[in-house]
Amino acid sequence: MQYFIETYGCQMNVADSELVAGLLNGAGHQPTARIDEAGIILLNTCSVREKAEETVLNRLSQLAALKKRDPGTLIGVLGCTAKNLAESLLESMPFVDLVLGPDSYRRLPQIINERQTSNVHPVDTKLSRIELYEDLYPSRAASVNAWISIMRGCNKFCTFCVVPFTRGRERSRALAGIVEEARSAVGQGFQEITLLGQNVNSYRSGTDGFAQLLAAVAAVPGVRRLRFISPHPSDMGEDVLAVMAAHYNICKSIHLPLQAGADRVLRRMNRTYTKQEYLQLAARIREVLPGCTLSTDIIVGFPGETEAEFGETLEVMRQVQFDSAFTFKYSPRPGTKATEYHDPVNDAVKQARLDRLITLQKPISLRRNQQLIGSTVEVLIEKESKKSPQQWAGRTDSNKWVVFDKEWSQPGEFVNVHVDGSFGIALQGHLNSDLEALNAVA
Repeated sequence: MQYFIETYGCQMNVADSELVAGLLNGAGHQPTARIDEAGIILLNTCSVREKAEETVLNRLSQLAALKKRDPGTLIGVLGCTAKNLAESLLESMPFVDLVLGPDSYRRLPQIINERQTSNVHPVDTKLSRIELYEDLYPSRAASVNAWISIMRGCNKFCTFCVVPFTRGRERSRALAGIVEEARSAVGQGFQEITLLGQNVNSYRSGTDGFAQLLAAVAAVPGVRRLRFISPHPSDMGEDVLAVMAAHYNICKSIHLPLQAGADRVLRRMNRTYTKQEYLQLAARIREVLPGCTLSTDIIVGFPGETEAEFGETLEVMRQVQFDSAFTFKYSPRPGTKATEYHDPVNDAVKQARLDRLITLQKPISLRRNQQLIGSTVEVLIEKESKKSPQQWAGRTDSNKWVVFDKEWSQPGEFVNVHVDGSFGIALQGHLNSDLEALNAVA
């Protein structure tokens, strides 16, 4: 059968979709880019925020018409929403054929075969303490970046986060298996590797920690760029910074979620660091890794957040000068500790704070980008620009998007681009190097 996978949420879900594709390919099924041609339609879902769940449920409602037109089409829900809403899904949407949580993907080919001859709607959302899909390889789409999941689950139990309940406890893959997957990805033509984990720098396998893993993957021949997401500030040690400084191919860009700038709010979130510790860490990163970019996540309107505490978040943003920030209004998630707090922030106040956050960050991002005007940056071309079919878009080592005229260049190539200006969160430039000379450098 032909299958179609639609992915929602974070990069972990992207990696899981590639894993599922590998399983289906191994069972003889074939991918299709057209959902109306598929005999198997799978939605790989996210539950981190209420809006993410709503998006999936709306999409399923749209698929009801397709199911009615062709009852033989199998529709499945995978991932975090499957774990979080399994029973209510089947009650409200009986046309859904199967529901699998993130630790049950091995059973998918078998379940598809059984579902074709049975009226049973399989549900398997059990969480595992051992499942790592260690012996399975993903089917990656043609791209420049290979996502490699190094661990699953999370033990932090931030009071706003549903991940420990939808993805289970932390468990890490063996270092040797991750290195071998990186070698395989390079052999398939991927020049950039991104290591993934819900809390990537808490990786631990035997005596190996995240710093040892990072050094081992950086040493794989052919890895031109190595990234990782997302680390937790409490686990960002000097050993990781030292490894990043020692290896030219480890990208000098760190996503460092802040979430809030007031100590009382951080304690209620169970973030395990203080505002001062976060500020010291940000300063240390820029000391050890000059030119390293910093991005962050921030939640506004967490239960009980006062105007003064929100002001502390703004002050941290002014001090750190993030290159970019992903900002959100607090969204209560069923089963999390924060839903027990009985001092919610009014939604209008949340929105006003979010608007102020965005208003503050925009000129900071622009100034950080403008510092690169007149310089030449190395860009890995990833895709066609949304602005024009005559332009490419690619990223720098520091994770800045750059848009420039195509001329003689092609996706997957490293090119030198002279930065002429900045618009929004991206840079504008033009090619100014010899392609052959640049790509000869490995």
